[in-house]
Amino acid sequence: MNTHKTLRAFTKLAIGTALAMGLAGATLSAAQTKTDVSLGIVLEPPHLDPTAGAAAAIDEVTYANVFEGLTRIGPNGEVLPALAKSWEISEDGLTYTFRLQDDVRFHDGTDFNAEDVKFSLDRARSADSTNAQKPLFEAIESVEVVAPDTVQVVLSRPVGGFLFNLGWGDAVIVAPESANSNKTQPVGTGPFAFDRWVKGQEISLKRFEDYWGEPAALEAAQFKIIADPNAAFAAMMSGDVDAFPNFPAPETLMQFETDPRFTVSVGSTEGETILAMNNANGPLANALVRQAISHAINKQALIEGAMFGRGTPIGSHFAPHHPAYTDLTGTYPFDPDKAKELLAEAGFADGFTATLKLPPPQYARRGGELIRSDLQKVGIELEIVPLEWAQWLTEVFREKNYDFTIVSHTEPMDIGIYARDDYYFNYDNPEFKELISALNAETDKEKRYDLMRQAQEMITADAVNVFLFQLGKTGVWNAELEGLWENAPIQANDITKVHWKN
Repeated sequence: MNTHKTLRAFTKLAIGTALAMGLAGATLSAAQTKTDVSLGIVLEPPHLDPTAGAAAAIDEVTYANVFEGLTRIGPNGEVLPALAKSWEISEDGLTYTFRLQDDVRFHDGTDFNAEDVKFSLDRARSADSTNAQKPLFEAIESVEVVAPDTVQVVLSRPVGGFLFNLGWGDAVIVAPESANSNKTQPVGTGPFAFDRWVKGQEISLKRFEDYWGEPAALEAAQFKIIADPNAAFAAMMSGDVDAFPNFPAPETLMQFETDPRFTVSVGSTEGETILAMNNANGPLANALVRQAISHAINKQALIEGAMFGRGTPIGSHFAPHHPAYTDLTGTYPFDPDKAKELLAEAGFADGFTATLKLPPPQYARRGGELIRSDLQKVGIELEIVPLEWAQWLTEVFREKNYDFTIVSHTEPMDIGIYARDDYYFNYDNPEFKELISALNAETDKEKRYDLMRQAQEMITADAVNVFLFQLGKTGVWNAELEGLWENAPIQANDITKVHWKN
C-alpha cells in the first residue's frame, strides 16, 4: 500500500477540521508501523564488492550496511571503532595491535576472527590484488594473528592516517569462504545482509538478525536505481521512494522545501569535481596549455548552470570544510584573453581538438556542454563522448584512453592520488611524491596540515586538472524519517541508524 497516495486521496475528501485532524493522526500511525525504507540512488554499481572496484556506487549500498572494517568513518568524518573494539599503537608508530569484537558472524553463518583480518589485509596488499585503493595498504609489512580476538599489524614506516585508511570501504573485512563471490553475492558482518539484485531496478537488503552490535531499526531496505532527474523528482513526489540521499535534480528543491511532507538537507561531501586532463596526451602534456584551460572556464557559471547554484568553487583537490584547506580559487581567474595568450605561448595559437569523455552523472553531462562552450571560445574544439559508468572505468580510469573527463572524486582525504604511478591523470612530479611521502609519515596534526597545504599549492601551480567545485550533498526524504547523514565524509548511504519517527 502506498501510504502517501492513499492519504492524499482521503485528504481531497476532507470537509471539516475534525476529519483533517484524523488524517494527520493516520499519517503518524502509518509512519509508526513502517519497518522498511526505499532509497533512490543515481548510479547502479558495477558489482557489490568494495574491495575490488573504484565506483562510489558500490560503497553507497554496502558501506557499514553490509560490510565493515576494523574502523569506520562516522558522519562527521571521525574515526570510530568497528570490528576492532580497541587498539594500541607502539611509540614508534609502527605496530598496531587490534582487539576484535566478540561473537561476530558473517551473514553466511561463519565466524569472524583474527584470521579473517589477516586474510583481508594480506589479500588487499598482495601483488595480484585488484583493490582500487591498493596504496592504502602499501606500508603494511606484516599481519600476525596473536589470538583469535587479537591481530597485530606492523608497518614499514609510520602512516599518520592509518586508522582513517582502515575505515575506507576498500579496507572492509571479508571471509576467505565468500571473498570470490562478493561481487554478486556479498557476505559481510554488517547489520544488513544482501537479499536480491534486480539489475537496472533495485538492490534489496534485509536485517541480519545475528548482528553482533546494535541491531538495525529497519527490517529491510531497497536501493532503487533512478538515473533520470525527472524520474527522481516524480518518485519522491509520489512516495515511490522514501528518500534520495543524493538528489540529482537540484532545480526542483524549492518545491520540496515548501512541502511539509519532506525534509531537505543540504550538506557537504568529499567530492572534488574536476575537469581531469590526461597530462601525457598531446597538448595537455604542456603545463602552459593546462593553465590556459584553467583560465578559460567560468566556474561560477558552471555551478549556476550545471548545479543550479549548489556547489562551492575550489582551487585545488581538497575539501573546503577541512581545517587544512587553502583557498586557491584566485589562482586561475576566469580570463579568456589570458587563456589565449598562454595557448599562443605554448605554440597552440590556433587551438586544437580533443575528446571529452563523460560518465553518467548530471554534473558531468550538464557541465560538459558548458565547458565545451567555454573552451570553444579560446580555440579548443571538444568532441563530447558520453559513456556508461562501466565504460568510463575501463576507458578512462584503467586504460587512460582520454583527453578530458569530468568526475567527482568522493574518496576522503585523497590528494595522495596525485603521487601514484600510472594513475589516470598521468601526472609525474617527483617533488610532489616526496611531499606525500613526508605527509604519510608525519603524525603531528599541525605538521600534517602544513604538508597538506603545500600539496594543494603544488598541484594547483602545475594545473594538473581544472578544479571546478566541491560537490554538495543535497538530500530529500520523508519528514517522518530520521537518521540519514547530512554530510558525506565518505561515499556512503549509511542506514544503520535510520528509523521512522516514534
